[in-house]
Amino acid sequence: MSDETTPRLDDWVTEILRCPATGARLVEGTGPGGEPELHSTDTERPLAYPVKDGIPVLLESDARAL
Repeated sequence: MSDETTPRLDDWVTEILRCPATGARLVEGTGPGGEPELHSTDTERPLAYPVKDGIPVLLESDARAL
């Protein structure tokens, strides 16, 4: 759940970021516990990457399957 204390990524950042595993575009999302994530738009292998302190952690080892 996003609120005023949760840092948001600038639009230009989400435009250029891609999933390191599949190359798919990433969009802002929310994890099961309400934490910010980036969700891959890949239809065959969608992954979610954590965003910690406003910084995307784009490591496949830290991703979770959607």
